[in-house]
This record gives sequence, C-alpha cells and structure tokens, in this order.
Amino acid sequence: MSNDQYYGGQQYDPYANGQQNPADVTQTWEGQTWDTQYQPAVSYDQIQAAQAAQAQPQPQAPVGHGSQADAYPQPYPQPYEQQYASHGGSAAYYAEPVAEPVAEPAAAPAAPPAPAADAGPAYSSPTTSGNTRVTDAQRARAEGRSPIIDPGMQPAALTALLGLLLAGGASLGSYGLLLPLVLLQGLTAAGWFRLNGMWPARQGIALAFLGGLVADAALLAAGREHAAAAILGTLGVWVLLCLVLQLRSHADPDERMYGLMATIASAALTVVATGHLGAAPDAVVVGGIAVAAAVFARALPLPGPVSLVAALLASAGAGIAAGGFTGLGTSGALLGLGAGVCALVGLRAAAYDYPSRFVHMTAGVALPLTAAAPAVYLLGRALA
Repeated sequence: MSNDQYYGGQQYDPYANGQQNPADVTQTWEGQTWDTQYQPAVSYDQIQAAQAAQAQPQPQAPVGHGSQADAYPQPYPQPYEQQYASHGGSAAYYAEPVAEPVAEPAAAPAAPPAPAADAGPAYSSPTTSGNTRVTDAQRARAEGRSPIIDPGMQPAALTALLGLLLAGGASLGSYGLLLPLVLLQGLTAAGWFRLNGMWPARQGIALAFLGGLVADAALLAAGREHAAAAILGTLGVWVLLCLVLQLRSHADPDERMYGLMATIASAALTVVATGHLGAAPDAVVVGGIAVAAAVFARALPLPGPVSLVAALLASAGAGIAAGGFTGLGTSGALLGLGAGVCALVGLRAAAYDYPSRFVHMTAGVALPLTAAAPAVYLLGRALA
C-alpha cells in the first residue's frame, strides 16, 4: 500500500490544516556568527557548574518544531547579550549578559604647587653661552638696591702702589716711567672691556693696548714738548682704524655698534694714559701720590659723603706734601686736588653695574690713574 491514504475518495494531507511540513522548512541564523574552529577553554569550575545545572529539572519546551534545543544547559557563562541555540531555539533560558569591566579613567597628574604669594622673583644662574638672563644689576634694581659696588681696599692698595711706581719712575726720567706706564695701559685696556661685559675680547684688548704703545713711541720720538700732538694724532688714527675694522665685522648691527663703542673708548683711555709720559716729572710725582691718597681714603669704611670729602682732602694734602719735595710748592695742592677728583670719577666708573672681581682688580686699579692723566698733564704745564 502506498503512503498516500484516501478517505472518502480524497487524498489525505496531514499538513492541510495549517501545519508546516518539516521538509519545507529552511533554518536560518539570525544571530552573530563565529568561527567553528574556535574552542573556548573551559575551566574545572565551569564544568562543575554545568553538571549542577544539568541535574536540575529542566522546563518543558513547548510542542512544536525546534523546541528541543531550548532546554540545553550552557557549559560556560555567555559574555554577549544574546546567545542563540544551535537548533533555532529561543534564547530566553540562557544566562543574563555579563557586564564587561570598564577601564578606570587615568588619574590626572598632580598639579605643581603654586608659588607662595610672598616669594620674590626667580632669577636664573649666570651663563656664558649668551642666553637671556637676569643680570646682577637688574636684580639689584628689582630689590631696590644700588647697582654700585666700590672696588674696596685691596684694589685701592694696588692703585696706591702703582701710583707710587709712577711717581718713582718719573723722578728717574722718561724711560724709568715707561715700565709702570705700560702696565697701567694694559690694565686699562683689559679692564674696560670686561667692565662693559665683553669678555673674552682679545682682539679689542690687543688693539687698544697697541694704540697706547704707539702713542708712547710717538711721544718719545717727538719729545715732551710735542706730547699733545703725538697723543691726539695717535688717538685720531686709532679711532679711524677701529671704525674700519668694525665695519668689516660680520656680526649683527647692534653687536657691531656696541663693539665699536667699547673698542674706541678703551683705545682712547689707553692713549690718554700716555699723558703721564708727556707731563712734567714733578707733576707726575705729585699726581701719583695724590691719587694714591685719594683712593686709599675712599676705601675706608666711612659714610658716603664723609668718605668723599675725606678723599678730596687727602688728595689735596698729599699734593701739598709732595709739592714740598718738588718745585711746585703749595701749588701742588691744586694739582693734587684736580688729580683726586679725576681719580674718584674713574673709581666710580669701575664700581658701576655690579662688576666682577676681575673688573675690580683691573679697571678698579687702573681707571683712577688713567682718568687723572689729563689733569696731571694740563695742570702740570699750567703751574710750571
């Protein structure tokens, strides 16, 4: 007998009442897919949990196609929101989704402590590479202090010694005066460049020092009676030479102008110091002793105005005393006072803008005697 059944002459169809033929059903996957070769690792605790779940009574699945897969236990927790049965069953019996751990936000770095309200301005350490920094003079002005520091007793003692050497060399003659004068010119050239913050400046120092030597040689060749022409002629030539050399420089315009002014000033001071060689010997003796007394009195620990008056009185008194040993007599007081005033001006220039110890031992020693050279030369000729 065939599989077809007839009832009342009609073929019986068991799926005519709306039921679906399993042969005509095509199962489709509506969830996420995964690689079938991947086998997740299952721990021993997960296996025990799965066995305990199997031992519990399972809910009855509703009758119908695909209902036998709804009650399958899960061997391990499911990390996704929904997992689908392998035979198209519902996901209602699967475990609830496991929340993935959320990374904690990184802690913000601690803010640096705020500076105290009463803390002063921070100053950088001095550098030699040309970087911008706060200078000692700027710091002093910011703190309300004066940017002037006098050289002190030790440079004053060296100035007094050099002045006495000039006085002793002048009493011996022009060539006896030449050696301390050359030393004075070398200290002047080096100290002025360092006082202006230009160091090392070997070319500028050598150029200024060479100008002083040329002025000495020109004066010795022309004679003391032509001292003014020799000094002014050398000064004019050296200013022109400095100008030409600085124009050939490849530095920035500002640096070039700054270097030009420092070189011309240093050369001019070094050449002006030759005035000691052109002055009368008695005037050099009085001037050297007066400058020594003035700077020594200025270095004493006295109040400012008192120290200034004491230095001027000391220079005048030393001029009177030295004039008594020479032919100047009491007129030596005027020469001594003029030399003392110029010496204090040079000492003040060497004390400006927080100079270093090197400045005090060069410019602080030489500038008082160099600044006094014009007064010694002019007053010596006038009083003689």
